[in-house]
Amino acid sequence: MWQELLRAFAIVLVLEGILPFMSPMSWKRFVQQMLSVPNHALRVAGLGMMLAGVALLYLLS
Repeated sequence: MWQELLRAFAIVLVLEGILPFMSPMSWKRFVQQMLSVPNHALRVAGLGMMLAGVALLYLLS
């Protein structure tokens, strides 16, 4: 179980690193734009992502 969790975390790190590696200027612009997004909107987006992840895990198991 722990090995699968670490593999999943490793995949997340790879995916998260693609944009800064491929286009660092676009990534910087994206981060600057995120600073202007209200906290509530970020929380809702984060919740949506977590729920989508849980739903995907449920469908895969």
